[in-house]
Amino acid sequence: MQQRDFRLSNTAEIGHLGNFEKRFDFYRYEEYARAAAEVALRPVPLRARPSYRYYPDVDDYVLSSSMDRTPVGRLWLAWYGGGDNDQAVLLLARSDDDGQTFSEPLFVHDAGYVDRTHLSTIVACLWTDPSGRLWLFFSQSLGYFDGRGGTWATVCDDPDAAEPAWSAPVRLWHGSVLNKPTVLSDGTWVLSIQLWDRDKIGIDLSEGYRVKGSRLFPELDADRMTNLFVSRDRGATWSRVGGCRVTEGRTFDEPMLIERRDGSWYLLQRTRYGIAESVSSDGGRSWSVPTPFALPAASARFFLRRLASGKVLLVKNSNPENPAVRSHMTAFLSDDDGRSWTGGLLLDDRVKVSYPDGFQAPDGRIFVQYDHNRQGGEIVMAVFTEADVAAGRPVSKDVVLRHPVIRTGRALLAAEG
Repeated sequence: MQQRDFRLSNTAEIGHLGNFEKRFDFYRYEEYARAAAEVALRPVPLRARPSYRYYPDVDDYVLSSSMDRTPVGRLWLAWYGGGDNDQAVLLLARSDDDGQTFSEPLFVHDAGYVDRTHLSTIVACLWTDPSGRLWLFFSQSLGYFDGRGGTWATVCDDPDAAEPAWSAPVRLWHGSVLNKPTVLSDGTWVLSIQLWDRDKIGIDLSEGYRVKGSRLFPELDADRMTNLFVSRDRGATWSRVGGCRVTEGRTFDEPMLIERRDGSWYLLQRTRYGIAESVSSDGGRSWSVPTPFALPAASARFFLRRLASGKVLLVKNSNPENPAVRSHMTAFLSDDDGRSWTGGLLLDDRVKVSYPDGFQAPDGRIFVQYDHNRQGGEIVMAVFTEADVAAGRPVSKDVVLRHPVIRTGRALLAAEG
């Protein structure tokens, strides 16, 4: 059915939503759409033992979300099914053999429908906090993005249990969280929450109607940026301290932050041209104007983390001929808090590799997962050490590259020849 875009006229004929059907003036429609989006404020818990239709060999779509490790050594992996659109759902699996194999999907977050409009979960992040609890931050929005979204958190106190239990979801704020929190030297947790511009708004309604770039939630326009939240009570409460907005080439933000040795905060954000960097010297309250990052990169998610040695790890796409291409997933090191970068361990030179996330294990090994192909593709894992990155080639016995951990049906068939 042909989609109709509400930006093109001042009136729109709206198909029934629930039991409501009427011809609306454009502005009256937005009032109604705002009311419909209130459904996204209802908490929806994770559901255990998802039905087979969510399995990647049936759904045939995988988009990388995140991965982390419990204190005992279990790995938890999250990815999106359904598509990079309003049909997105989140799936979780675990590994008890260091990532050699992963379980079938153990949990799903699918918030369901309002009439025929899906509540998407299109941004999420797994994180093991300093006490060993496993957090899942996830978004919930009417359609692809309703102009407000919502950052939710649920916690598993014993992620190594045979039957892990998750707390009731709590809504922290608007927007979404893609990347792990940062623990500062004084124990404060910093969470980077992105609130997208309204050009990302996309709500597909029944009868083929589509809402894009509407005026929904104008009261949030001043906060459409990367917002920095802190918690000083182990995540019981969060408060906003400031924000940083990309002024040129803004897109999905996807921020990652480290604390520098001098106490300043160093922030990287995705842009249309690659990556932008900013610095705050007052605990996130104010920020330098974002400027282009030193290394060329694709407009895609990257992974930034401080290692146990004190060096900083960066994993990003690094195509040597065309930096805009999502290929050549490569790891780099910095010994001066991101001012310069060395090494360059090539993890995967294939096209359509993207969205890395990972962690460092207590033994020093670095685990990174990312996706390859998405539609009909796979989630892939790499294992390596700091020494491998510094050398720019595998030098340790621990290196594992291009190891598929979650495969769609088509990827399985291709692997079988």
